[in-house]
Amino acid sequence: MLAINDAALTIAAEPDLDKVLQKIVDLARELARARYAALGIPDPDGRLTQLIVSGLSDEQMARIETKPTGRGVLGLLLNQPQVLRLSDLRQHPVSVGFPRHHPQMGSFMGVPIAAQGRLVASLYLTDRIGEDQFTERDEWLIRGLAAHAAVAIENARRYERVRRMAVLEERERIGMDLHDGIIQSIYAVGLSLELARMVLKEENPDETLQHTTSAIKGLDNIIRDIRSYIMDLQPARIQDDPLGIALERLVRELRANTLVQVTLEVDGDVDDGLADNCRLALFHITQEALANVAKHARASTVNVRLGRLHDRVVLDVEDDGAGFDSDRIGGIPGHGLSNMAFRARSLGGNLTVSSTVGKGTHVRAVLPAQATSELPQMLVTFP
Repeated sequence: MLAINDAALTIAAEPDLDKVLQKIVDLARELARARYAALGIPDPDGRLTQLIVSGLSDEQMARIETKPTGRGVLGLLLNQPQVLRLSDLRQHPVSVGFPRHHPQMGSFMGVPIAAQGRLVASLYLTDRIGEDQFTERDEWLIRGLAAHAAVAIENARRYERVRRMAVLEERERIGMDLHDGIIQSIYAVGLSLELARMVLKEENPDETLQHTTSAIKGLDNIIRDIRSYIMDLQPARIQDDPLGIALERLVRELRANTLVQVTLEVDGDVDDGLADNCRLALFHITQEALANVAKHARASTVNVRLGRLHDRVVLDVEDDGAGFDSDRIGGIPGHGLSNMAFRARSLGGNLTVSSTVGKGTHVRAVLPAQATSELPQMLVTFP
């Protein structure tokens, strides 16, 4: 019992699946006093997909002419899970023998590892040291180990799935931040350089110098933002400032890079008790909304309003531009609005976009000031 308990603690402490499998087969060989041991992993059709061995060196494994493929007794136990003890493996009716340079093996014990009635793996032990065959005590020990091994394997697989999901979510977050932050900033610098080129054509060096200087400063800001993202920090233009000041910078950028007249209204108590994740989301939603105005709206005026409504923060970005037909577009037009919607919904808020062709677009985001960290389903409504 102490041996099984120690083995269970050893394998339970390891989250890495490959290491869990190797520890299980090593412990099984030690507990049953076997010269060799192996752990076979089946696919859904019962075919051997992986074999982890113990008792053979890498050099010995490399010399074996043909690797096991799940035929013979190994395959029998994958398709008919059962405990099997044999005094001589080679004498079993389904035995197919051994390939060249494979050690000759005599006594054998196979024990299935099952979880919730499903075969997870099979343990194979051969050549009992000090005995002609494996004993009932050996079987009892390995059955106990197999019960703990099933839990450890399933936990390691769950951990691996969670880790992969975390990687995918992090890629999604980085992609969204790059789109909403870095790409929009680069686009704004591009507009500034385009304006400088137009002024240069009109031979106005002073104004050209002013616009190129502004573009260089914009690129410096983008470099700082990229460094912040790499270090998993917030963008430099919001991390230390109240939200109203950060939005004022976005508004100034739009005014500087376009001919649009932009007004900004911010309630004085907006930052009171405002969660950092809500603050960052509102910044990026505003940034994306203003970038859409610059790229698509052909607007002459834009009004940005940020205020509190009890325990919620309300952001409105409204322009008098070209608008669009949401029915004709059919859903969410591009990554920009979908990212905005995801940011709002992920914090327990919502995003509403209303637009009419020729009459402009109104974006409204409503977020709880103390936003949750849940990730509900993304939703955008087009009234």
